[in-house]
Amino acid sequence: MKEAIVIKGARENNLKNMTLSIPKYKLVVLTGPSGSGKSTLAMDTLQRECQRQYMESMGMVADSVSKPKVESIAGLSPSISVGQHVTNRNPRSTVGTVTDIHHFLRFVYSRLGERICPSCEERIPPSFHDAVDLGSADEEEEHEGQYIHCPHCNATIERLGMAHFSFNKPEGACEDCGGLGHVASLNLDAVFNQELSFKGGCVTFLYDSIIEYYSYTLVAAAKHYGFEFDPDMPLKDFSPAQRDLLYYGVESGQFMRHYPDAKLPKTVSGGKFEGIVTGMWRRYKEKDGEQAGMEKEGDFFRQRTCSSCGGARFKQEIRRITVAGASISDVSAWQLAEVLTWLDRLRDAIPAEGRHLIEPVLVEMPERVRRIINVGLGYLSLDRQTVTLSGGEAQRLRLAQLLGSGLTGVLYILDEPTTGLHPRDTAGLIHVLQQLRDLGNTVLVIEHDVEVMRAADHIIDIGPGAGYLGGNVVGEGSLEELMASPTSVTGAYLREESGPPPERRRRKGNGRHLTIPNAHARNLKHIHVSFPLGTLISVTGVSGSGKSTLLFDLLAQAGEAGQHAPEGCDGITGFEHAGSMIMVDQSPIGRMQRSNIATYTDVFTQLRNLYAGLPEAKRLKLTSKHFSFNTPGGRCEACQGLGMVAVDMSFLPNLEVKCPSCKGKRFKDEVLRVTFEGCSISDLLNMTVQESLKVLKGREKIAGMIELLCEVGLGYLQWGQSVKTLSGGEGQRIKLAKELGKKTKTHTLYLLDEPTTGLHPSDVRQLQVLLDKLVDAGNTVIVVEHSLELIRESDWVIDIGPDGGEAGGELVAEGTPEQVSMASGSYTGKFLKTALAGGF
Repeated sequence: MKEAIVIKGARENNLKNMTLSIPKYKLVVLTGPSGSGKSTLAMDTLQRECQRQYMESMGMVADSVSKPKVESIAGLSPSISVGQHVTNRNPRSTVGTVTDIHHFLRFVYSRLGERICPSCEERIPPSFHDAVDLGSADEEEEHEGQYIHCPHCNATIERLGMAHFSFNKPEGACEDCGGLGHVASLNLDAVFNQELSFKGGCVTFLYDSIIEYYSYTLVAAAKHYGFEFDPDMPLKDFSPAQRDLLYYGVESGQFMRHYPDAKLPKTVSGGKFEGIVTGMWRRYKEKDGEQAGMEKEGDFFRQRTCSSCGGARFKQEIRRITVAGASISDVSAWQLAEVLTWLDRLRDAIPAEGRHLIEPVLVEMPERVRRIINVGLGYLSLDRQTVTLSGGEAQRLRLAQLLGSGLTGVLYILDEPTTGLHPRDTAGLIHVLQQLRDLGNTVLVIEHDVEVMRAADHIIDIGPGAGYLGGNVVGEGSLEELMASPTSVTGAYLREESGPPPERRRRKGNGRHLTIPNAHARNLKHIHVSFPLGTLISVTGVSGSGKSTLLFDLLAQAGEAGQHAPEGCDGITGFEHAGSMIMVDQSPIGRMQRSNIATYTDVFTQLRNLYAGLPEAKRLKLTSKHFSFNTPGGRCEACQGLGMVAVDMSFLPNLEVKCPSCKGKRFKDEVLRVTFEGCSISDLLNMTVQESLKVLKGREKIAGMIELLCEVGLGYLQWGQSVKTLSGGEGQRIKLAKELGKKTKTHTLYLLDEPTTGLHPSDVRQLQVLLDKLVDAGNTVIVVEHSLELIRESDWVIDIGPDGGEAGGELVAEGTPEQVSMASGSYTGKFLKTALAGGF
């Protein structure tokens, strides 16, 4: 049996003919600067070869999955990669449902639930007559229509099965919200501008070609019913029939009441119009509660907690059923640490005759909860929607599930699992990684965290720089061996850290403050927080302590809405001194495959114009349209300009492979013949941002964006890389670069959500230089942050905690990093003290 995965001659992307040996059945960390080639080695080489060999072993055609550029890989194991992309965007999916803990809960409540008789209001104890165990529970679901009798008044009541304790089934879901816990309403004032005509843009999200198209249909519909529809008339002057036609369409009850006996138009050209509001609701429901289509960018749908169930998702009669003193909605809303305590109480509450049914659940369920707590997610509740989890949280939740699978001999590839994790919780995560290893697996972790490196059996340092400056193994071995290596980038950083700490200067600010008094939203405990303007401020605390609630739910929302008295506090003072506000969070910057780094930063428009203006393009009669991969003309139609085509992998997710027609170049040959400095537009899209500087340095506007992207640590990204592939941290930094490209002359307040996510410690310094430039120019930068490298360089620290969820929400400490490091009861202070002294 091979004891190592041996890679010879890896040349994928920026890898420089790399040869290395990865020990099997060990915890191995891949580290190095951002963009040095870590993901290329782990995902594009190892993981892709695993997929290719899997397809071959299944008898599937493996030609479509190209072999990575590598001479050989020996000793490869079946692999499972755990990335940071949240793939499940269903609003019905919760922490409880994806981990199956909710399934166990449903079984417990269907067997042990104490219900109240609707006739005599007496409690009915659980009955174990004819009850089946968990393994046979699905069979029981088929026997519907069973009844039991109340032991007090003999009333006949329906027997409850597992379906009654699911908010995804009509038997248990609240009738008003359908089990979602919230109901949506449409903000008509945001959709329609009463002062404008239809052609003038009274429907705020429609673009010109759609307005023209709808105008013909609306005029035809009005003619069908015998009235006029003037597209140039202001909306405020519409008659009720005209308004109902535009809002609700010809098939709606609202419009049909005007013409009850008229026949409906049969075709769109004959006037069959759906209605703006009706169409929006249809698309919203089809997308499971996500804004869709043309209106996606606008904030038209408002969600409010369901008044019937209070957000608990279940029918009232289900919410009245208790086990060990709590209803299923109570348990679902608790933090996982509280659920664990309740499970201990549950063991004592089981009657002897039912113990054989519940015992297997009481072994498995607490174990699953503990695994999630051990990866630092104890502050989550079972009813938390998975769509609201960050990339790091989603990855650690998946890691907890994998630990329960019991698989051995597997190569696990993890992408920065400490993302969003407070240093206090890193030990629990390391323990989980070691458990996976001890089951007989190889755990390969892409990571920058020093504590994870210290716990690793083997470290591989890739560098020395990003993009074409990386791709080499510059160090291997233990943490101590890396520090002794003269070529290791990580070792050089650690050597510097072990020296005497530098003298740090703390800025005092401009004397003005932004103040949030009596903050009590979510878990905040009526705290008074003041932010000194003109400084770099870090808001710290363990995961779930209330940092994001304070900064984004109160401060950012109030600033964006122009309301300085949001719900959850007693009004915010000091906004008049803050000037404009720029919020850069980690929400996805786009889910469209066609959106890439060049298009998102507006560099692609300038590139198209550059190429269209070249003599060769003019000779071939090519315009800027021909240099776009989003419109027909110059693009390859086989892949429609994507350079990739999807391959159906049966029961696995689809795999994207290089287009066989254009070989991944996106464009037709005549377009590719036009070159600038020897590069076609396809060549430029395949270059990294940093590499393209030598070609585009003479183009002032493009060169300015290149320098900004390099300053925020993104010089390693390719211009043609889809924004769908970006991590939360990368997406945030590209948004930051785009905002910084817009010159402002007034004081600006920047709010950032963990901007160091995914950065090597040496790259954090580069980001810190950029943030210091912003503050030195008179602006204020506030970051939610876990990275001690950035926190210790801040002017002011606000620490929220001490723990997550209900055990958090207090202002634990505030002041300079030195002051916070001395605060007793502050977890951040404890780690900050070490970081300030120059050791990790």
